[in-house]
Amino acid sequence: MDPKKNITVQILNAFAEDNKGGNPAGVVLNADHLTNENKLEIAKKVGLSETAFVSRSQTADYKLDFFTPTKQIAHCGHATIATFSYLKQLGDLNKSESSKETIDGNRKIKLTGELAFMEQTAPKYKDVKSQEARILDSLGLNKNQLGAVSPITLVNTGNSFVIVPVRSREVLASIKPNHILIGEISEELDLIGYYVFTDDTGNKNLDATARMFGPRYGILEESGTGMAAGPLACYLYEFLNIDKSRFKIQQGKFMEKPSKSLIIVDLNMENGTIRSLMAGGKGILRDQMTLEITP
Repeated sequence: MDPKKNITVQILNAFAEDNKGGNPAGVVLNADHLTNENKLEIAKKVGLSETAFVSRSQTADYKLDFFTPTKQIAHCGHATIATFSYLKQLGDLNKSESSKETIDGNRKIKLTGELAFMEQTAPKYKDVKSQEARILDSLGLNKNQLGAVSPITLVNTGNSFVIVPVRSREVLASIKPNHILIGEISEELDLIGYYVFTDDTGNKNLDATARMFGPRYGILEESGTGMAAGPLACYLYEFLNIDKSRFKIQQGKFMEKPSKSLIIVDLNMENGTIRSLMAGGKGILRDQMTLEITP
């Protein structure tokens, strides 16, 4: 019989809004001995949208690997926030700045009070007008339900998302995603998924409320996505001409089982151009689980 090894996984809700809701992520510390196959097996058993594996790094404070239940991804916002919030709660971080090594290079981390922020790169935009009809079809929407002035656009700040503006909260709530078609389009465009939003928030303290669909990575819908909120903040600045450097984005309100998240995005500007950004929020330890794997 193969020997089994016990792995402890911390479950934290990242981007909690008013200490409630948020997006759960798994965090595995001291993961240096785990292979990528082990990590994928653990992520499948945890069953959350992403699990972060923390190892020693020669080039940053920590090395982080992110796995969905189906594959490895380069970056994950809420799992990063969960990880660094937990490290701070453990007393392992007593400074205002840190860093993570990823398979896509190193990124800065900022710690402010109970909030953790992660660095994303300057935005890159791509016109996806030719895919507009299929994208709308995959969401069960028509063109009249889109936002009045801003186009559907692919935005990349480390991962690629298609940003879809809709007219109102009612439209956002009415979406009936065709996960098979969303997955096909995401594969063709090399996306993590869609980030559908409206600036009709009903709350003057919020800039947008959004939904994220990522079936290509086994995520039917997610309640808080820092790597998507970053592109959306850039989109709000560039396409909706909202001239500010801090954006507050809500997510998860319109899920079948609502779990509201609050993601704060700070843009680093130079002469009116976005050079980088930091997306963050609060992480709350929710639970712990122990899994058996075959080494």
